[in-house]
Amino acid sequence: MATETVFIVQAYVQGRGTALKAEPQVGCKDAAEARRKAERLAPLRLGVVAFSVSADTEMGDYDESPTVLFRAGRLPEMFDA
Repeated sequence: MATETVFIVQAYVQGRGTALKAEPQVGCKDAAEARRKAERLAPLRLGVVAFSVSADTEMGDYDESPTVLFRAGRLPEMFDA
């Protein structure tokens, strides 16, 4: 199992009622790039988070405890501090 760290930006828009709707995730090459992209998206989306997670991408196994690099706006409970 080859584990690597992946960096992801996830933005959210308004869904039905008060629900959040996730936009497609954006993969980044490092933490700095993820943070920059999230900061640029923050004023344009209801919520945005940049995080890193350990993953075995070949098997599709992802750690269930992401490390948050940047957060802004409304986010799902899994990203609460």
